[in-house]
Amino acid sequence: MLDHQACEALLTEHGIKPTANRIVVVKTLADAERPLSLSELEYQILSIDKSGVFRALTLFREHHLVHVIEDGGDGVRYELCHSHHGHDDDDDQHVHFYCERCHRTFCLHDMPIPTIILPDGYQLQSINYMAKGLCPDCAKSVG
Repeated sequence: MLDHQACEALLTEHGIKPTANRIVVVKTLADAERPLSLSELEYQILSIDKSGVFRALTLFREHHLVHVIEDGGDGVRYELCHSHHGHDDDDDQHVHFYCERCHRTFCLHDMPIPTIILPDGYQLQSINYMAKGLCPDCAKSVG
């Protein structure tokens, strides 16, 4: 969890002017402990309209402050990138797990990431490590 000053510092480190709305969005993402969809963010941030939240997320993405994750369903989710600034290589990549029952996405930080070697001529722009199935809570209720 980040306090107000830590949110301001994080925005500044990424070359983003810390406005009140941007600080609220960063704090909400930091407190979530899992990737959130735009609708989940809107639900949690009632003081900012949908377009304001979306504009902040777009800016954060351009400045490498958030990861955009295809959630394995029909949308995308956002999470703070804690480990790199500017245009450095992303060393905060990790596997995500999408629960097909509750539709939540979880970060699996300790899971090893496979090495991807592309054929000559291919240039990697992004990668999405997503596993799908049932989370522990949903698996308990099924079995």
